[in-house]
Amino acid sequence: MARKWRQQLTRWITNTAQLPPDVMMDLPRITMVGQLHIYIENHRGLLTFRDNELRLLLKQGQLLIKGEGFVIKTILPEEILLEGKINEVLFLEKVE
Repeated sequence: MARKWRQQLTRWITNTAQLPPDVMMDLPRITMVGQLHIYIENHRGLLTFRDNELRLLLKQGQLLIKGEGFVIKTILPEEILLEGKINEVLFLEKVE
C-alpha cells in the first residue's frame, strides 16, 4: 500500500513541477536511431552481452534487446551506446 501511495505522490510532484518523468521516477531514457543505434541512460548494470542480445538491469525489471552484430560503442556506469541491427526491445518487469 505504501509503495502505491509513493508512486502516486511521485507522479503528482512530477506533473506539478513539470519535471521529466525519467528524472523523478528513476526510469530509463532510451533513444533509438532506426534499427542501427540504441542509447540507454539510467540503467543499473549490464547483465548479459552477446553479439545478438543485450540485457540491462533496471530499477523496475530488465531491458532485453535482441538483434544481430551488436557492438558496445560506449559503456559508462549508467549509460550505454549499442550499435548493430536491433530487432526487438523488451521490458521485463520485476516479479515480486
